Amino acid sequence: MPNQKKLPNVIFETSWEVCNKVGGIYTVLSTRAKTLKEQFEDQLIFIGPDLLDKTDNELFTENKRLYANWRKAALQQGLKVRIGRWNIPGTPVAVLVDFQPFFEAKDQIYAQAWELFQVDSLHAYGDYDEASMFSYAAGRFVEIVVSEFLQQQNIIYQAHEWMSGLGMLFLQHACPNVRTIFTTHATSIGRSIAGNNKQLYEYFDGYNGDQMAAELNMEAKHSIEKQSAHRADCFTTVSDFTDRECRQLLDKAADVVLPNGFELDFVPKGSAFTAKRKTARKLLLKVAGALIGEALNEETLIISTSGRNDFRCKGFDVYLESMRLLNEELRGGSQKVLSLIEVPCWVYGARPDLQERLQSPGAKESRFDGALPTPMISHDLYNLNEDRILCLMKDLGLDNRADNNVKVILIPCYLDGHDGIFDMHYYDLLAANDLTLYPSYYEPWGYTPLESVAFKTPCVTTDLSGFGQWVNSVLGKSGNLTDGVRVLHRDDRNYHECAEEMCHCVVEYLNANKAERDKMRRNAAKFADKAQWKHFVTYYYQAYDFALNQSHKK
Repeated sequence: MPNQKKLPNVIFETSWEVCNKVGGIYTVLSTRAKTLKEQFEDQLIFIGPDLLDKTDNELFTENKRLYANWRKAALQQGLKVRIGRWNIPGTPVAVLVDFQPFFEAKDQIYAQAWELFQVDSLHAYGDYDEASMFSYAAGRFVEIVVSEFLQQQNIIYQAHEWMSGLGMLFLQHACPNVRTIFTTHATSIGRSIAGNNKQLYEYFDGYNGDQMAAELNMEAKHSIEKQSAHRADCFTTVSDFTDRECRQLLDKAADVVLPNGFELDFVPKGSAFTAKRKTARKLLLKVAGALIGEALNEETLIISTSGRNDFRCKGFDVYLESMRLLNEELRGGSQKVLSLIEVPCWVYGARPDLQERLQSPGAKESRFDGALPTPMISHDLYNLNEDRILCLMKDLGLDNRADNNVKVILIPCYLDGHDGIFDMHYYDLLAANDLTLYPSYYEPWGYTPLESVAFKTPCVTTDLSGFGQWVNSVLGKSGNLTDGVRVLHRDDRNYHECAEEMCHCVVEYLNANKAERDKMRRNAAKFADKAQWKHFVTYYYQAYDFALNQSHKK
């Protein structure tokens, strides 16, 4: 229990990723839920979009008795919601809102948003409409609940990313007693500058957010993000790194920085972890062998990178260049490396030829008659010949020919346990790794390296990630592999140097003896312990206190 801080009676948290596993915000919310629920119990309510048929979403279990009066009141106002439990540690209350009916009133809603908040939706395209109608529906639900049932309560409404901002603004206008927190996990303009191959850092102090929004055709998203940041009772972001970006591109510094933590309940303990690791390694080596037509022994080093499909921001180009260098370094030797790129792409489905081979009589002994066509990918894509990752693999000669010691495989699906090839969850396969590599160019926090160390796997990241900067601050120096996390320097000018350093990190690990590797794994796990939500949740209490102590001037 935090001392002398004003706390809410009820917390509503809204995100497109509630009960919808599509990105890093899902990890933020799902790993933090148990820690917050210990304090707030069922007065912690998550709100997400109702995207799937009620029988399809395994992440959500409806309970029609839970807050039944809320559901009835919303329905009487024309808003359909389902209320139940989010199937994650802590099983918090989740509300899924049906936002489809609001599309009919979209133009009127956008007109009001301009008149009331100067949110410019004129140049909206892509996912803007869907996200905005969800956000509006979420805010409308809380408006109904607060007006009818929670008038005298201290209420916090936390909106994550621009996708939840519109509803927050309308709710704040309708219910000024509700205190709002807006959290950006990355600015839309910063990500867009980086993703469009512009030099974000070299010219950082010269960028103007409004000007870049117009140049990059991002006016609508930038507008909702900026107005939400300025109008919320408390504006937050996830790292000091991103706070600097907010000051420059949104003209607003964060009131509180909310670093991302992790819940170690997701990680198996003791013999269960050892068994998971053994099973995952066996499966990965089997699938890789079936693809390339070559048995990989147990001494094969397994490394990986992963994350959202953001080619430059995630550093997949640097990763592949480092694999090319590593392949040349190891050429002619006996050491094999299995290098995995676990990145959701435009996936068509599991490869039938790979499925057939995995079920063949020779699969158990890894006896195969040559490689499959395109032996660098586990699933079929709609755009097999245009995928940037796969095309660069081919250009760099990472095609898994027999004389390549580094075997690179793109796993282009969500590892949800139902992909048709691995049929294991991402965390289960993560345990198989010996080393993970995340050469990020733009990474406001960086959950993938934090998840890696939580699974006792040493990793390499960069000082352009919030996590990498946090590691350096904890150590008081740049992290090295012996520390469990190697933090590389990266900027707009050192692409090749970064790739070389990453290659050297893998070689360093290969040259380490068992005792040295075990030390790396132990030290990696120590960072995960320091980053548990039980340590970081105090920053959320600061944000609640800050918001609840604001007087409404809007």
